[in-house]
Amino acid sequence: MPSNVSYGQKASWGLTLAAWGGLLFLHVPILIIFLYTLTPDETTYTFPLPGITFKWFGVALQRADLWRALTLSLQVAAVATVIALVLGTLAAAAVYRSKFFGREAVSFLLVLPIALPGIVTGIALRTSIGALDIPFSYWTIVVGHATFCVVVVYNNVLARFRRMQGSQIEASMDLGANAFQTFRYVVFPNIATALLAGGMLAFALSFDEVIVTTFTAGQQTTLPIWIFSQLTRPRDRPVTNVVALFVMLITFLPIFFAQKITAQSSDTEGGSK
Repeated sequence: MPSNVSYGQKASWGLTLAAWGGLLFLHVPILIIFLYTLTPDETTYTFPLPGITFKWFGVALQRADLWRALTLSLQVAAVATVIALVLGTLAAAAVYRSKFFGREAVSFLLVLPIALPGIVTGIALRTSIGALDIPFSYWTIVVGHATFCVVVVYNNVLARFRRMQGSQIEASMDLGANAFQTFRYVVFPNIATALLAGGMLAFALSFDEVIVTTFTAGQQTTLPIWIFSQLTRPRDRPVTNVVALFVMLITFLPIFFAQKITAQSSDTEGGSK
């Protein structure tokens, strides 16, 4: 019996070390980026730092091209998220509530865009848009982002539908509620947190997307494309690091809150059972 206990303790330490190793592997590069936002040397990276300065944050805030790119990214992410919420919710409701031939195939096709490499999706979108003679603009970026944002909302809402009791909808209809009242008082309260979590994830994915945007943007410059273009300018490296840190912060917040909302919702459902 003691040998089993010691083996369990060794396994626990091994898993702990593995977890910390994974975290360090993922987050040490982020710490390095933060470190070199403070360097006074704009051309070379040396360690230890020759000094510490916060001037690059001020320089970044004064870049008009940066603000234009940030504004465009926020606008695209917001509109793509709204489209994803509408289409993803409708698709999830149709797949969950209806039984029709090819339902599983439709579900697979809805999830496919996020499973494909971004470059494949980007080439397909560029070819289609070009074949239709549609000029590349703000709206082509939105359409490109919506293709994978819909998947995130669809997965979240469909999972919530499958955990919801269908008898609630039937009882609402039996008591005389129309379709709108049933959605407002029964369906929406059940899927609200899934919509919020899915919307936050969709916004984060859209905000930092670069591959699909490259193929659909035309002359438009979103913030990730702006960062990518700055990599060829060595003297702008500290400013690029500042903006990259800012992008990671904006992306981190919705993902963090989406995870918290999903976890709290799962705990509430588990406790009610």
